[in-house]
Amino acid sequence: MQTLEVLKTLITYPTITPKECGIYEFIREFLPDFQVLELEKNNVKNLFLYKQLQGSGERRDLCFGGHIDVVPPGDGWEAFTPVIKGEYLYGRGTQDMKGGVAAFLCAVREFLESKTQSFNGILSILLTSDEEGEAIYGTKYVLEELKKRNLLPHFAILAEPTSVDTFGDMIKIGRRGSINGILKIQGKQGHVAYPSKCINPVEIIAPILPKIAGYNLDSGSDSFEPSKIVITDIRGGLEVVNVTPNDLKIMFNVRNSTQTNLEDLRGHLQDLLKGIPHTLELKQSSKPFLTNPNNPLIAKVVQSLQKTLQITPILSTSGGTSDARYFAEYGVDVIECGVCNDSIHAINERVKISEIESLKEAFVYLLKEF
Repeated sequence: MQTLEVLKTLITYPTITPKECGIYEFIREFLPDFQVLELEKNNVKNLFLYKQLQGSGERRDLCFGGHIDVVPPGDGWEAFTPVIKGEYLYGRGTQDMKGGVAAFLCAVREFLESKTQSFNGILSILLTSDEEGEAIYGTKYVLEELKKRNLLPHFAILAEPTSVDTFGDMIKIGRRGSINGILKIQGKQGHVAYPSKCINPVEIIAPILPKIAGYNLDSGSDSFEPSKIVITDIRGGLEVVNVTPNDLKIMFNVRNSTQTNLEDLRGHLQDLLKGIPHTLELKQSSKPFLTNPNNPLIAKVVQSLQKTLQITPILSTSGGTSDARYFAEYGVDVIECGVCNDSIHAINERVKISEIESLKEAFVYLLKEF
């Protein structure tokens, strides 16, 4: 089966998080010679396929990671009926990320059928149905189990959609973390005609707000933008013009680099808020990571894109979070490489057919040279 036909088949499974819908059976049958681990937790089904290959050179265990779950389709289109229009295939998950899954499934199969003896180590595939949801019973859980079984890979590639204008122009070698915060400034409600009897939290926060809203906690680096406090919501009061607020609530997020952590943020805010009655809640929903740009995995992926596409990708850490962060937490060198990202989660999600075939070819080249 060609990559397009595999992708069309994957699209027909309505795998809205955390549903698996039998898609793993198709994948197991597509790669029948692999050992199988099926791991389930809290109704999330995960699949790990692995095969020991005896080649030459240093042992390097490589895992292709991804998710088969998708977001709901929205109204107005048949999201799970793949449709070809011109040079595009339409369907939910074509970019995010069944297109990438189809590419590495076909690449692995083609590589094994080629009988190339260069790969030395365990070649594996990790799939989850929980990436678009809570993302705690999927890849994270599987990696915990793999560590117990001494099956953690040395290297991992996630086929998330990473390209921008043309396939291969960007790969992700890291991601920023995400810290969510809620700050409440406590005051005393009162009549606006008697401000001396009020404690107005708006007036309290105003002098220090410039060191919160849009404030850079670090200066950034070659790999990361500055870790900026971004306010997402401010509210207080009764929506009337003659009563001052009793308290003020500020919600914010920091996409933090490896240069700034949660305690750095807490320290900055607590210094600003000394002597001010307040409460502060901070929660790290994901941690930042960076794979060394000189890592051999990055060099091999860049080489594969140069040889198959004549393009040198930008090494980026932009965007939101992904399951790559979990691989990094377990000491696995991880990158992300995939098709263009311009219609994910949107109605009429689509992928250029040539891109998934090119991604497959790049992965085949990588496996032969790895």
